[in-house]
Amino acid sequence: MRPLLIASLAWQDYRSDARLSACSVLALVAVIAPLLVLFGLKFGLVGSLTERLQRDPGVREIIPLGGGRFDAAFIANLATREEVAFAIARTRQIAATAELRLPAQGRAVTVEMLPTADGDPLLQGAPVPTGLQQAVLSFTAAEKLGVKAGDSLLASFSRQQAGQLQWRQSELQVLAVLPLAAFERDGLFASLTLLEAAEDYRDGRAVPALDWAGEREANATQRVYPAFRLYARSLNDVEPLRQYFAERKWLVSTQAAQIAQVQSLSRNLDLVFWIIAALAVAGATAAIGAGAVAAVERKQRELAVLRLLGFGTGALLLFVVLQALYSGVFAAALGGLLYALAELGLNRMFTQVPGEYASHLLPLHYLVALLAVLSASTLAAALGGWRVARIDACEGIRDV
Repeated sequence: MRPLLIASLAWQDYRSDARLSACSVLALVAVIAPLLVLFGLKFGLVGSLTERLQRDPGVREIIPLGGGRFDAAFIANLATREEVAFAIARTRQIAATAELRLPAQGRAVTVEMLPTADGDPLLQGAPVPTGLQQAVLSFTAAEKLGVKAGDSLLASFSRQQAGQLQWRQSELQVLAVLPLAAFERDGLFASLTLLEAAEDYRDGRAVPALDWAGEREANATQRVYPAFRLYARSLNDVEPLRQYFAERKWLVSTQAAQIAQVQSLSRNLDLVFWIIAALAVAGATAAIGAGAVAAVERKQRELAVLRLLGFGTGALLLFVVLQALYSGVFAAALGGLLYALAELGLNRMFTQVPGEYASHLLPLHYLVALLAVLSASTLAAALGGWRVARIDACEGIRDV
């Protein structure tokens, strides 16, 4: 019961000194609100940049440069690495093209063919093509052809043989059309087997699965690929993969420099924030401690009366600490409200992309801020209120 009695007495005294209590609260708000705005800007801006990079598969793509010679076993091993989210072989780029047309229309579009499979980040949940008669189109290619998911297309593959132009056609079902942001060129995503069939045909080899004749049969066991499509699992995995290929003297193109810039910005902002926060917290702690000392001096007679009534040093110290905690709670609430208003204004002024923020805090951040304010208030009040140990009960007798 005694702690509850002390809490009640501290609250009554806190209310009676409303002006001084309000000044204490406003002094803390002057520290808390700017820190919340600063951290909200840091977390919102860097978080939005990081999420934008993470959402863009192209940032995590590792592109081999120059002609390589990779077998299926090597690429399968790449796909099993912990840093890799998706890996698949690519045929020669000059052979990975097709001319698409609607059966009832004369217009045609030449598209780039890309191999795909389960886990392809560019498909973004679209159905995965399998076999030789299924494909997913990019937005620009579908727009030029005027097709949608479920339509059928004719894909033409041409080659020069003995000085003559030859070509073969294959019917493809469009499983889906990708959004423009996923792939901005004219592209066709199909299974690797279709790209291998197109390459074999253009190299003069037979493709029995499509009944395309050739001078010789393809040998799948001896097939090598000049490149691959590879995506890192996260932004932090891009640099390790770049180093992996650099150690083997394979040239690759990555967005590691862009990712490093964002990560460096985050580290620098962290440093600036913690320096400012440390200075502000030190000042607030000193102010709370000085306030506690002043409160003990100002209420020395009242505290002496409490000691006369049987309250010990610990109870008197709790009296001082509780009043500091009352100020901390009110200041944290008012600071959070002011930050919420500032966040709303900043996001309306500076945010242009839906789902991104110029300033943003999570509920966890508010909780951490509240605990930090209460901890600093408790420590500062305890250090500043140590003078209650010197208060003698006789002063309460004289006051009575």
